[in-house]
Amino acid sequence: MDILINIVFAEQVLIYGAVFLLFGLIILIYVLKLRRQSRLVGQKIEQARESGLYEPVSLHPVINPNKCIQSGACISACPEKDIIGIMNGRATTINASRCIGHGACFHACPTEAITLHIGTATRGVDLPHVNQYFESNVPGIYIAGELGGMGLIKNAVEQGKQAVENLTQQLHKNHGATYDLIIIGAGPAGISACLTAKKLGINALTVDQDTLGGTVFTFPRSKIVMTSAMNLPLYGKVKLFETNKQELLTIWNEALNKNGLAIKEQTKIEKIEKKENYFEVVTAQGETLTSAKVLIAIGRRGTPRKLGIPGENSQNVAYRLLEPEDISNKKICVVGGGDSAVESALLLCDQNEVMLSYRRDGFQRIKPKNQERVEAAIAQGKLKVLFNSNLLAIEDEAITIEVDGDQYQQANDLVYIFAGGELPSKFLENAGITITKKFGEALLKH
Repeated sequence: MDILINIVFAEQVLIYGAVFLLFGLIILIYVLKLRRQSRLVGQKIEQARESGLYEPVSLHPVINPNKCIQSGACISACPEKDIIGIMNGRATTINASRCIGHGACFHACPTEAITLHIGTATRGVDLPHVNQYFESNVPGIYIAGELGGMGLIKNAVEQGKQAVENLTQQLHKNHGATYDLIIIGAGPAGISACLTAKKLGINALTVDQDTLGGTVFTFPRSKIVMTSAMNLPLYGKVKLFETNKQELLTIWNEALNKNGLAIKEQTKIEKIEKKENYFEVVTAQGETLTSAKVLIAIGRRGTPRKLGIPGENSQNVAYRLLEPEDISNKKICVVGGGDSAVESALLLCDQNEVMLSYRRDGFQRIKPKNQERVEAAIAQGKLKVLFNSNLLAIEDEAITIEVDGDQYQQANDLVYIFAGGELPSKFLENAGITITKKFGEALLKH
């Protein structure tokens, strides 16, 4: 009997020992995997620091390590590559400057460990003052979309809708103005606001200095726009995750036409002036419009930043590329080192002789896919890239350019400048709107 008991006991010891050994092996493999993962993420962070991609330049995620459970949901939800990674058991940002501020990680996090911030402790971002109702410091003037820090289409659409819903609560009938609301800007926020106003029975006018679509209209025809499902007022749910600008413009046109709405295009607003019960809105053409409320839904890049060089105002210079397929057999200089410049150069280089000029010694903040594509185009001899270069002058059939301190002339037909845009600070300040520099302030939190 004792022998039998000893045998059974020995078998149990072996079984439990094997189980513990198996569990130990699994834990060891898991720990080694985490360490390897952390080491790889650490290496990517160092590479990002060296490349100037670690510091964020716009809206970006900030992760609370005490709430993070390393579920990885934020990484899976992000449509970009290597923005967030897991290191030492917690999520952390890697290439923060490549974040496009869509907020997918914010919504995906199961423990609400992520908030979206604008600026950093050392790098501020100029933004107009806006409260939780999207009203500026000037009562009656509201701001939505990219100008307020939220540039993604879904976010801009939602802000335009909420801004109109909020201002409706403060709208008095006997204001004495022609309109209840004037919406400045016909991008995603402006279109959403226009449709919401129609839904709520508000007498609104929507104007744009260019045309329907705002910044989206300036995208090249084949440019892919990253977005996500959104609810467009009076139209319904739009389920798009990768699309081109034409598809978006078609949807917006359908929504407006279906509801009998039109945009007053080619109408730039020069001044907003507060009267007793309403605002006077003056156009560049000298027309004065009156409205009880004003919603500013323009982009931060409404005014292209210029280089300030001779010949920049000539007809062969442009600040946006609309129909690249119609341009062929030209000598073209593209100026800039961001995604817009790189994407435009790539679209043009198949049918033209294209040179891309960038003042820095390498691309610092372009998307990984664009980095791969531009490197391939350079290797194939389809695209010439000049780093450490500055365009000095533009003539009808030539340009003067400086490369590594040396100047020379080169034959050229067209110049495309993508040097970013300037915040319409003067326009806002003249309307009485306060602009403040945000240093790492949370714009979106649970």
